[in-house]
Amino acid sequence: MVPGRPCSVAATLQLVGDRWSLLAAREVLFGNRRFSQIARNTGAPRDRLAARLKSLVADGILEKREYQATRFEYHLTDAGKELLGVLANLMAWGDRWVVDEPPMVLEHHGHQIQPVTVCGVCGQAVSEEDLHLVSRAPGWTVGGPAAHADVKSS
Repeated sequence: MVPGRPCSVAATLQLVGDRWSLLAAREVLFGNRRFSQIARNTGAPRDRLAARLKSLVADGILEKREYQATRFEYHLTDAGKELLGVLANLMAWGDRWVVDEPPMVLEHHGHQIQPVTVCGVCGQAVSEEDLHLVSRAPGWTVGGPAAHADVKSS
């Protein structure tokens, strides 16, 4: 468990929150499934990449498949495939706020995609103003730790 507020974001970042994990997932998503391809395209130190790939497999994000005797490649699991939205949004954010010119674009049916967060229940685009936070973690409110009733004041 991560210290601080109980949160799915914090729990997720424990699995894919470092640079090499997300870049490795990106490469596998782009069809680069062999260690040498992933290492070349991420620039990750080989020992660190090997450790990250091992963790991504152990955490159910990637799976190793043998393609010839003692040779393996990596494939996204269903959980890994769902990182597409995360990666597409990170890419779009970086294109807008970090780089002068996008070095790569994602296309969908011949047009560049524009990721949008959409509610799966009603189908409407979600904006910050539309959100209402509800804390379900015991002892926590939206503002932080709840006051404990068993603490006596002196």
